[in-house]
Amino acid sequence: MKKFGLLVAGGIAAVILLSTIGPMVGLLVSLVLLYFIFKQFLKTTSIGGKIGLGIVGFIVLMASIHNVPAIIGVAAAYVLFLVYKKWNENKHTKMKEESDPFINFEKQWNELKN
Repeated sequence: MKKFGLLVAGGIAAVILLSTIGPMVGLLVSLVLLYFIFKQFLKTTSIGGKIGLGIVGFIVLMASIHNVPAIIGVAAAYVLFLVYKKWNENKHTKMKEESDPFINFEKQWNELKN
């Protein structure tokens, strides 16, 4: 039953992630553009250049804000990662105890001492 719940949660997260790929790419591109515009804004010494870069930066900032649904996609990717971790968490191998009487004696002796 636990695997079924993880499968359903992973499926929903995958669908949400796939539906928000476009806004995620748009947000990434606009943030990269905004970063380079900001760096150029700091390097520019002319007032006209600063005004022009400020206007272009404002337009790119508005485009970034328009792609805010990409945050839902990032959250879905995180949920998908958690589902993947939980799915693979239950694969434990059981250790086979040694039947050597001396090892069992040492283990029991340590239990008695503590």
